[in-house]
Amino acid sequence: QVQLVESGGGLVQAGGSLRLSCAASGRTSSRATTAWFRQAPGKEREFVAHISWNGGSTYYADSVKGRFTISRDNAKNAVYLQMNSLKPEDTAVYYCAADRSTYYRGSYYYTLRTSYDYWGQGTQVTVSS
Repeated sequence: QVQLVESGGGLVQAGGSLRLSCAASGRTSSRATTAWFRQAPGKEREFVAHISWNGGSTYYADSVKGRFTISRDNAKNAVYLQMNSLKPEDTAVYYCAADRSTYYRGSYYYTLRTSYDYWGQGTQVTVSS
C-alpha cells in the first residue's frame, strides 16, 4: 500500500508561482510513476503531468507545458510540481497519483486516470485575476 499526501496549495495572484509537494510512503513508493491531476469545480479530473520512477521521462498536458515542471527526489520519497506564470484557469484541486507497478508503460498510458492505483486527498490552488 502507498499513501500520498499533497501540500503547498494556496491563493496566488495571476502570474505568480507555487510549488506543490507530494509525500509518498509505503512499499515501492519511490519506484512508481507518479502524476499530478487537477479538478476544477464542475469539471472532470484532468491530467497535468507525470514523471517516471527515475525521473528520466516526463510528460505534460499542453495547457501547462512551458509553465509547470514536475520533478522527484526518491531519497525523500517526494514528487514536486513547480507552477509558474499561473493563470485563473489553473484554479483547481490538485491531486497526486501513483501507479502500483514499477514497469513504465509509456507516456500516453499515464495520462489516463485509470492508470493509477493510489491517490492523495488533494490540495487547493486558487489563482486570482
